[in-house]
Amino acid sequence: MQLRANCKINLGLRVVRKREDGYHELETVMLPVRGLYDVVRVDRSDDNIVSLTTSGIVVDCQADKNIVVRAARLMQERYSVGGVRLHLDKRVPFGAGLGGGSSDATAVIMAINELYGLGLDNPTLASLAAELGSDTPFFVYNRPQLCTGRGEIMTPVDVDLRGLWLVVVKPDEGVSTAEAYRGVRPRVPEESLVDVLRRPIEEWQRCIVNDFEPHIFEAHPRIKNIKDMLLRGGALYAAMSGSGSAVFGLFAESPAIDTADFIHIEQL
Repeated sequence: MQLRANCKINLGLRVVRKREDGYHELETVMLPVRGLYDVVRVDRSDDNIVSLTTSGIVVDCQADKNIVVRAARLMQERYSVGGVRLHLDKRVPFGAGLGGGSSDATAVIMAINELYGLGLDNPTLASLAAELGSDTPFFVYNRPQLCTGRGEIMTPVDVDLRGLWLVVVKPDEGVSTAEAYRGVRPRVPEESLVDVLRRPIEEWQRCIVNDFEPHIFEAHPRIKNIKDMLLRGGALYAAMSGSGSAVFGLFAESPAIDTADFIHIEQL
């Protein structure tokens, strides 16, 4: 079975408070990016082994620690399924804040559910995915969601960006999750993100923020320069996705972006 594991972007990302368990309370709206995806192939095997081969972007990680292998083993442990052969054709950049690894893991869980006829519903699949990461449950539903808690509590939202052009730019440098959270300053917003998103998109740039941007931009000027480039190029709204380092822009018309960085363009 072969699946396209698409990535996501974040419209706004607010770090509200630090929790007693060490995690942070978040408020963000995640949107799927259909045209930028990894290809995940999942097949049954006659043994009880989980094997992994890769292609595309080099996966600099031991197979045992790869999140797709962990996803398959989670399903083996929980439901006594048999062996699984995995192949990951990696196309979504690492260290980008695009959720590529989380999407891959969720694809494996959903594929095993179908291959082995487990009949698990979406809430159960999302609960399993949440054991592997905070944003993995999003990819079970794969539609715009307001994400709170650690990012795993989701409420569907209507965000209509049809007809706009999306540009995603990823510089060579990455940002680790630890670095992103180390410099953030939690704060409780005065207005809900969903209410802010109801405003015209022309107002978003001044009122929708990613709380990771200030200290990440200070440490990584190249990321800030990309955001500035998108805005100069006519973006109606531009921001860093998640904890970075990818930056995206929303355009009314097909943009002409000249950069040596990784770039993805699609019409929504």
